Amino acid sequence: MLSYQCHDCAQTHGLHEGVWRCPCGGAFDLAGAPSFASFEGVDSSQWSLWRYRHALPSVGEGDHGSQVTLGEGCTPVVRTGEGVLVKLDFAMPTLSFKDRGSALLVSAAKGLGVKHLVADSSGNAGTSIAAYAASAGIHAEVFVPSSTSPGKVAQLDAYGAHVCVVEGTRAETAQAAIARVTQSGAFYASHVYSPFFHHGVKTFAFECFEQLDGTLPNAILLPAGNGTLLIGASIGFNELAAAGLVRQVPRLYAIQADRCAPLASARGVAVGESAKTEAEGIAIAEPPRLAQMLEVVDASGGDVLTVSEGEIQRARSDLLRLGLYVEPTAAVAYAAIERLGKDRPESILVPLTGAGLKSPAKAPL
Repeated sequence: MLSYQCHDCAQTHGLHEGVWRCPCGGAFDLAGAPSFASFEGVDSSQWSLWRYRHALPSVGEGDHGSQVTLGEGCTPVVRTGEGVLVKLDFAMPTLSFKDRGSALLVSAAKGLGVKHLVADSSGNAGTSIAAYAASAGIHAEVFVPSSTSPGKVAQLDAYGAHVCVVEGTRAETAQAAIARVTQSGAFYASHVYSPFFHHGVKTFAFECFEQLDGTLPNAILLPAGNGTLLIGASIGFNELAAAGLVRQVPRLYAIQADRCAPLASARGVAVGESAKTEAEGIAIAEPPRLAQMLEVVDASGGDVLTVSEGEIQRARSDLLRLGLYVEPTAAVAYAAIERLGKDRPESILVPLTGAGLKSPAKAPL
């Protein structure tokens, strides 16, 4: 049976208790969740992340629970250079990788009978959750900071979400959403705190393994803000290892912008003063799961790297010349390839997490 389990103190809570964080302040993992056992369980008739439904947590009635899907997942892998692959995770219904997590999170909310949810986001997670909530017939309120790209706000409006713009930081935006949850009793559809989101994102790892014919790259470079992709990918790769399908997980590198690099700061690496970065999707000064993110990096043998605004801009330009139009946040990890230097692994995979239409270029790159 599924239950929430605190990552810090291991205390468990039922899904129907209406809690989103442990009383000790710790974030939840998902106890009792199924894991990837073998490829015999893959439903090849499904060309979406639901082909792995045997390894996905389910809430609600029926064989598949209250499944909400827009056809997310199964994004292409493209070779861009010697030993470098990119996975086009912007090729999703709402144009970002967040659809992996939203599909599971909103499915769980529907299975729990939720009629009203609240989310907070710098843009992509909010638009994604709003889209899946609309599909599930759930009213969505989404809190975003005033710095959010106009295109993302317009996308939220288009999905029928009630958009609450907060004149403040990303952390203040989260606090406003939490206050609304407390006041209204709504379901907190947090891509940061809900472990259902991570279990949707873990399908990224399954797809990499399947698309690369049962192999994995030596290293994966991931943009890291709140750590949803980093943590979710780690869960998936570790499930593959536990099933005996791979000897070890790839080295996971968490990539941040120089201007907002709390992981690097926690490691004692000198970084510049916090400032506005074009990589708005990972501009998280105080990620609630910071310690867990560092645990994931260390367990894989990876590292934390940062890149400058100039490097982000150049990486975005390089990707454009390959025909790949991504937002600045999605270019962050690609920019970090050059930072690997002499320690560069033989094979590298980089997810491209958000489409360029999310944050259109203001001038030719």
